[in-house]
Amino acid sequence: MLLKTLFHLFGAIQFCYGCYYDAVYVNIPGTSAPPFGGKLKYLTYLDAIVQTVYFTIALLNDLFGNNDTTASEKPLIRRIKDILFCALAFPVAMYVGISFWGIYAVDRELILPRSLDPYFPKWLNHVMHTNIVVFILIELVTSFRMYPTRKTAMTILSTFLIAYFIWLHVIYFKTDKWVYPILAVLNWPIRIVFYLVSLGFVSSLYFVGEKLNRIVWSKEVEQTVKSGKKKAK
Repeated sequence: MLLKTLFHLFGAIQFCYGCYYDAVYVNIPGTSAPPFGGKLKYLTYLDAIVQTVYFTIALLNDLFGNNDTTASEKPLIRRIKDILFCALAFPVAMYVGISFWGIYAVDRELILPRSLDPYFPKWLNHVMHTNIVVFILIELVTSFRMYPTRKTAMTILSTFLIAYFIWLHVIYFKTDKWVYPILAVLNWPIRIVFYLVSLGFVSSLYFVGEKLNRIVWSKEVEQTVKSGKKKAK
């Protein structure tokens, strides 16, 4: 219990400091990135905020809620934690990590140009793009959660992603510049396909998380389902 609490504390502090450092100290002179929207134009930054919120809620649940895998009644903060992990924290973190390092491996200039290296330190890059995956996977195997209905989770996830795609275009039409260089090399039909593929990929990551949760916590999931059926009767 103590180790889990310390893990959640470290996660919350790490991602919070990463957001703070990025917002305050990462200033890129002469960058082509549009100033409109600030750091909130980057999915990486938004995801780091999601991780900060998630690990903070997980910490509060450790302190004031419960982690009982057999409890039939879960406190509100525990239910919020479970939904946030399933609908946003896991799939978005995995998407950011996989897509960033995938594009980076093909051509880093499309995602993190070398010209940014003096302003965006390597440790911050790993906090934002590597640790999000490492920490969320550790969380998956060390803390049990009950997945909400797929309708609820997919509604939250789809709303978040569609809102972000719209936000990207608001920035483009305001500044005539794309947030990510890769969008500038795609024509509109291919760009739309890129969005649809991205939406489908993130959605698939939700189902990956659901499946992994069932594999790792099969006994607890079964007990919770049985408990819910008994309560319904």
